[in-house]
Amino acid sequence: MMNTIFFDSPLADDERRAQLYQGQLFAFQPRASVLALVNYARELTEAAFGDLDPETAQHAMSASEFDDLLATFKPEFINSARTKQLMQNLLRDFGCDPEKTYFDVPRLRSATSHDFLVSGMAHRFETHRDSWFSACLSQLNWWFPVYAHESGNAVAFHPAYWHQAVPNGSEHYHMKAWFAEGARLKAAGEPDQRPRPEAYKPLEADPQIRLVLPPGGVTIFAGAQMHSTVHNETGKTRWSIDFRTVHLDDLLNHRGAPNLDSRCTGTNLVDFYRVSDLARLPQDIISRYEPGTPLLADLSQRTQVPQPSLP
Repeated sequence: MMNTIFFDSPLADDERRAQLYQGQLFAFQPRASVLALVNYARELTEAAFGDLDPETAQHAMSASEFDDLLATFKPEFINSARTKQLMQNLLRDFGCDPEKTYFDVPRLRSATSHDFLVSGMAHRFETHRDSWFSACLSQLNWWFPVYAHESGNAVAFHPAYWHQAVPNGSEHYHMKAWFAEGARLKAAGEPDQRPRPEAYKPLEADPQIRLVLPPGGVTIFAGAQMHSTVHNETGKTRWSIDFRTVHLDDLLNHRGAPNLDSRCTGTNLVDFYRVSDLARLPQDIISRYEPGTPLLADLSQRTQVPQPSLP
């Protein structure tokens, strides 16, 4: 079970990462560096929706119209040079070593109410660990709301699963192969019915933890943490930003959270940029993680398992 939620912790980044790898959560009040990214996301979102309120616009549009609109500004937020610069400022502000910390570009998420749109640009993931999706155990996830949100449209953490393995479909997932097949299906005009990694059986939602912070209030958690998007029935679309970080020393020394049940292959490390200069991770480090992450026989001993072939 989870022991601690750290609020506005003064711990240095090395100590913070060590706690996160043990399953703890960190929460921070809004600060200027985060709000700068939030305000940029609001600028793009509100310009796209025009006279409509982004939180309630779903009631004045069809799902296909909403999805098409998301495609006009979400990619700009993800890929713009301004976003990367704001990310560099944010991570320096949180005490991350700019020479050893790498980040992937942040995503602007929209969780609509009452299942208005749960696919396409607003895909809703089932309860999962990011480590089922070719994420290494050194990965940390950062999440914060763009507008005020509430318990009914928050992110939920499921601490009972920190020490409990869950049978899941991650053995069929290889990130590079997944996206290559997605591109092929799209080019061929074929329906995409590929199953994503998820638990084979329904998971117990309780006990769960939901952190409700003001816009720009940051939650940090390990990528191996079991989490879910709360089924939204608030009547409002929840807008949020999330991104991931890794630290070079942790990658080199294979420090991170325990791996109880992730059997995927491939790695998402090709997507990460160094804070100081936006350089990519060295290829030799990326290659080390391509075969996937070994499971833990228990919480203290690593055991290499045979890597499954791709479907």
